[in-house]
Amino acid sequence: MTLYKDKFSVTEPIRLGIIGGGQLGKMLAMEAKRMFMKVVILDPTINCPASCIADKVIEGSFSDEQKINELAQEVDLVTYEIELANATALNNLEQSGVQVHPSPKTLSIIQNKFRQKKFLRENKIDVPDFEFVLNEEQVNKVCSEYGFPVLLKACENSYDGRGNYLIRSQSEIKIALEYFSGRECMLEKFVNFKKEISIMIARNASGCISYFPVVENIHEEHILKTTIAPARISKVVEGKAIDLAVRTMESLKGSGIFGIEMFLGEDDEVLINEIAPRPHNSGHYSIEACSISQFEQHIRAILDYPMPQPRLESKAVMMNILGPPDLSGPYFLSGIREILALPGVRIHLYGKADTKPKRKLGHITILISDNDPLVTKDNVEKYLMVQAAI
Repeated sequence: MTLYKDKFSVTEPIRLGIIGGGQLGKMLAMEAKRMFMKVVILDPTINCPASCIADKVIEGSFSDEQKINELAQEVDLVTYEIELANATALNNLEQSGVQVHPSPKTLSIIQNKFRQKKFLRENKIDVPDFEFVLNEEQVNKVCSEYGFPVLLKACENSYDGRGNYLIRSQSEIKIALEYFSGRECMLEKFVNFKKEISIMIARNASGCISYFPVVENIHEEHILKTTIAPARISKVVEGKAIDLAVRTMESLKGSGIFGIEMFLGEDDEVLINEIAPRPHNSGHYSIEACSISQFEQHIRAILDYPMPQPRLESKAVMMNILGPPDLSGPYFLSGIREILALPGVRIHLYGKADTKPKRKLGHITILISDNDPLVTKDNVEKYLMVQAAI
């Protein structure tokens, strides 16, 4: 059906279905509502973060084909904010004529880390060396070739580093395999990188590709802690990263925004680490710092609207608010008043009912200004605390 590409209707607004109602679904829904769209969410939790924005929440699993079909019956097109969406069910929807973006075929490739790396390698896109492994004998063989340390990765149902195990020595191989017992795994050669960088890049159905600045990411225990925009890299490295991202988008199918994470090696080689077929944590800075946010760009892409190249209008630092390692359950945040008193600081709270270790509860963006040199990551962090609810 036509989604009002050239005309806007108040009586028949576009109805957007989003699989996933977490913080990404919430921020997508906020952008969709700004553009006067109806939003229906599918999420396992009825009071998910996006529930305060959406017109309707369908309670159900991301993998439940019946619930996905129920969602599709209420909307004009379907997108997703999480790789755990059922790619087979979405492919069936697409075959029946429902618009699904990005392509379910692309989701199927990306949600399995081995298939993702194999696809990239087959398309001559630079990635670290990797091998699919089935047993301890194979792991030993590959480790002897790669040397230690080496990364054992679960092929599916893993994100935010939860599917990674760094094997530092021969004695840790059995422990790592037991950690992923019963799951398909791959081994990846450890990259001794100088920096982790990423780029948000989008394509619409007309074939227009548009990308955001290359940013620098700082992880702690495989969880993104801080994003610095723009990345502190040379123009040569920036060009390599953009080239890799564009070639990746030209190889994959479908419309939407993609987050492409990369390693910058010691010799300035750039390798792709992972791809996310959706808005990404490292693109949150774009809400305040760019002429177009990653969420607006995603909606533009899936509706085949024009996608001007985003401009970085302010240097920025994005900091995740993460659940403390020793706290689970209801919580409260302190230091909000002090943080909001700092110029150029924006805070986003996701509205998750409970905290868990390393859970993303919100983020803070600092717009960097020469006029306010004292507003730094450190003096924002000193105020904010996640504490147990009494």
